[in-house]
Amino acid sequence: MKTIILLGAPGAGKGTIAEGIRNESVFIHVSTGDMLREAVKNGTVVGRQAEGFMKRGELVPDDVIVGIVGERLDRGARDLAYMFDGFPRTLEQARLLDETLSRYASKVDKVFLLDAPRELLMARLTGRRVCRKCGQSYHVINIPPKKTGVCDLCGGELYQRADDSEATILNRLEVYSKQTESLISYYEKKGVLVRIDSARQRQDTVAEILAIAKPLIAT
Repeated sequence: MKTIILLGAPGAGKGTIAEGIRNESVFIHVSTGDMLREAVKNGTVVGRQAEGFMKRGELVPDDVIVGIVGERLDRGARDLAYMFDGFPRTLEQARLLDETLSRYASKVDKVFLLDAPRELLMARLTGRRVCRKCGQSYHVINIPPKKTGVCDLCGGELYQRADDSEATILNRLEVYSKQTESLISYYEKKGVLVRIDSARQRQDTVAEILAIAKPLIAT
């Protein structure tokens, strides 16, 4: 079993980078959010535990989140390669993930930290616009509509969501920085952290990660 992790602040491009890697390699893209919803829907042991916290409006504890990851790994073959996107989020999750992988005589092979200047992160995040009618997403710079403020698909009004405002995004970036400082240090000390410039075109970032990650699969 091989495992890589993508870390990065909001706006660093984890989702699109992960999609590019998935499309060009055998890495299985693992989303903890998707797994959580699936576990709850299927009523697994850990899923029922998670559902209880969610119904009470509480955060799902780290050990339950990692338990859901363990359920997913248990269903897969031992020679598969996994890519975690934005997980682990905390130092405790990282330690629990190490314990889980050790059950398969495995470990985290590489952690790719997607770096981009804060001003670029802000531009990416504050530029998003969403159609009120159909939900189609745009970006004022990267994916602009044909007519300003109007959806190409249905003609609906485009608006900026509250969580895409500058004040909200600045807070998200501060929370991310504080939350991941110890996590980044943890993987640096293990010698598996690789800093990747994600301010470039997506295909360049994906190509650099694959050049490092693909040889892992052959070993």
